[in-house]
Amino acid sequence: MSMLNKVCLITGATSGIGRATALALAEQGAELFVVCRNASKGESLLKEISQQYPQCFVTLLLGDLGCLADIRKVAQQFIDTGKPLHLLLNNAGVVNPRRKQSRDGIEETFAVNHLAYFLLTELLLDVLLRSAPARIVSVASEAYTFVKGVQFDDIEFSTTAYKTFKVYGHSKLCNILWTRQLAKKLEGSGVTANCVHPGAVNTSLGQQEHILIGKVIAVLMKPFFRSPAAGAATSIFVATSPTLDNVSGEYFSNSKPKGIRPWATDDQAAERLWQVSKDYTQRA
Repeated sequence: MSMLNKVCLITGATSGIGRATALALAEQGAELFVVCRNASKGESLLKEISQQYPQCFVTLLLGDLGCLADIRKVAQQFIDTGKPLHLLLNNAGVVNPRRKQSRDGIEETFAVNHLAYFLLTELLLDVLLRSAPARIVSVASEAYTFVKGVQFDDIEFSTTAYKTFKVYGHSKLCNILWTRQLAKKLEGSGVTANCVHPGAVNTSLGQQEHILIGKVIAVLMKPFFRSPAAGAATSIFVATSPTLDNVSGEYFSNSKPKGIRPWATDDQAAERLWQVSKDYTQRA
């Protein structure tokens, strides 16, 4: 769909894939609402967009996506503008080298990488439906293959050994299962839901808490890294391509639908995850 004058809300837009995606959407004439937790980084992005694309209207929404109350605040701030919403792009994510809790006491990777997607989308769903045709695009990852199913008996890795990439992959599996379930619920509504694998991208993800570990990973993975702009290409394609007007519930890689492993197509697990997510997000 043409992005000219379309209203887009994107999370995690101050660096990496999110930043590259925001700049690309601005170039196409979209109006942007960017969600971030760091005011100075957010202002820097706004300045960059305004300088490169002075015709672009861009608004900063401050909030910690690891905090359920902040997610509600951000959603309400957008709703209060009275604007339509044509694209919701769930992009923000974390990779933690050790177990860390969110402000709500929830394991942070699960909170930010999955529950934030779930809650923000739920809160903005009425606006999206009124704005149809509209799209929901969520950044997942091929890292979902690091696990073989949702660990419902210890979804926060409270007692299970905390292995960074397994925990991250677990959250990305949740993204895929949730997206498929969301697409089913939205069938016939004019709102589509898809998720994307950006590839190995050289971003600040994973360096938030342990600089040394982040640098070691970066050195080891450097030969395989894409630039953030290249990593954003699939997100941009799924968000804007007119060929995808009626495509929903798919997983994309390299701007093409990609088949997924059986445990990522488990409808019973997806339904259970939906209820678990609903229970978590009703806590605060």
